[in-house]
Amino acid sequence: MSDILRLSSGSTLMNMACSGHPDWAMVTGKYYWMAGSSSSGKTFLTLTFMAEASINPAFDGYDLIYDNVEDGAMMDFERYFGPKAAARIQPPKPGPVFSRYVADFYHNLDDRIAAARKKNGRPFIYLLDSMDSLDAESTTKKFRAAKKPKADGTAAAGDYGMEKAKMNSERLRVACADLRDTNSILIILSQVRENINGGMFEPDEITAGGRALKFYATWQLWSSVARTLTKTINGQDRQTGIVSRVKVKKNRLSGKEWSVEIPLYWSHGLDDVGGCVDFLIKEKCWKKNDDGIVFATDLGLECKRGELIDKIEHGRLYNDLKEAVVRVWADIEAQSQVHRQSKYH
Repeated sequence: MSDILRLSSGSTLMNMACSGHPDWAMVTGKYYWMAGSSSSGKTFLTLTFMAEASINPAFDGYDLIYDNVEDGAMMDFERYFGPKAAARIQPPKPGPVFSRYVADFYHNLDDRIAAARKKNGRPFIYLLDSMDSLDAESTTKKFRAAKKPKADGTAAAGDYGMEKAKMNSERLRVACADLRDTNSILIILSQVRENINGGMFEPDEITAGGRALKFYATWQLWSSVARTLTKTINGQDRQTGIVSRVKVKKNRLSGKEWSVEIPLYWSHGLDDVGGCVDFLIKEKCWKKNDDGIVFATDLGLECKRGELIDKIEHGRLYNDLKEAVVRVWADIEAQSQVHRQSKYH
């Protein structure tokens, strides 16, 4: 297959957290997993990967597949992700036809892998949204059987919710090898739920689908709402979006586990520049006084946050902003190091 490609998340901070590089967060030929609480931006953040692929010439030969099982992403794709992404994002099958059962998902994935293996076949980026919305076929059968009174009075047999976990354990291992062979990408989203029956030493939040989802992932991302974004209009605070906190809990790309905060606005989506500005202020690289003036010394600018972002975007200072983020990030990592004598040198 072709050489490994690198794909940006659309967020400099998320790229740094995932790979340690400001320009990419994924490599092709791998499977990735993201879990998050409701309305924490996980669908938006992963669809932005699709948007980045649509404007990256290296991915012109890729199919962009969005398996919208939840039927929850009803936003205007062209508005948030651009006309190229809107034109290229497709369902697993025409219709559109999305997966319903967990077996459907693996059948659809296998069809895409088989097509990619053919001569002149196209590799793909496949986003499943989400694992939780897939039905287990045996559970559906159990429900239907339970509706019909049994002549002998016995209860309908069931799978006790293990079908998804079993199939993920069996099929993800095979899928990972297929992704590597075809240089494709698989992203699976999961919904975080409260661990009601958890004990003292168990996590407060859990996900469905079994351990294989986490085990085979190149990285695990967990999203939550850090805070809401508001703007005062007619004397009242109106919500304009959220800040999504994305935590890396497993990382085979860099081995490091970072946590970053990414602004998501209802008006235009992911705010990369604003996120970088907030990061530099939070890390005290740039000072902010009581009047809201930000002293962006790296860029030679002194103004309020909104004006600063406008000047960066229209003054072609985006690359300078990214360089400042990389410098601060490297300084944090350098100060975090524990220096010991290596026994192997």
